[in-house]
Amino acid sequence: MNALFIIAGLMAVAGVLGVILAKPPVYQVMSTVFAFLGLAALYLSLQSEFLAVIQLIVYGGAIMILFLFVITLLTARRDPVEKDAGQLTRPKLIGYAVGGALLVMLAIVGLFGGEGRIGWTQVPADFGQVKAFGYELLTTNVFPFEILAFILMVAVIGVMLLVGRHRA
Repeated sequence: MNALFIIAGLMAVAGVLGVILAKPPVYQVMSTVFAFLGLAALYLSLQSEFLAVIQLIVYGGAIMILFLFVITLLTARRDPVEKDAGQLTRPKLIGYAVGGALLVMLAIVGLFGGEGRIGWTQVPADFGQVKAFGYELLTTNVFPFEILAFILMVAVIGVMLLVGRHRA
């Protein structure tokens, strides 16, 4: 593995941990952007420049702006201080225990399993190229793409309706 791949993977993991551990939603969104930067760097390490740029433009830009818009609308009139802030409640304790167990399992598999037992597959020669990506997106995966666009539109309309009801 090259150094870029390892650093990019650590960036992505650090961003995801920031999403989980940060309290304010805006910090969670910024951590998500950091994780997306790590994923874009992972794509670059796999010689997939197009996917890296699309990752930054679509997810790092458009989707994150949508998330910030939704967060701003939903938290406009809510009390910013949580009632159980700083307390270790039972659901939090269970979540930390499950997350820690999963992290330990991943570390064990990463250190002692993996490469020797499972054969690595080669990345296809046209992986990440614009022509192959466009062909797959607009032929094989056009229905999931349209469903995703519809779900995002419904989410935005739902937030607008929720905010409209709270203001009325």
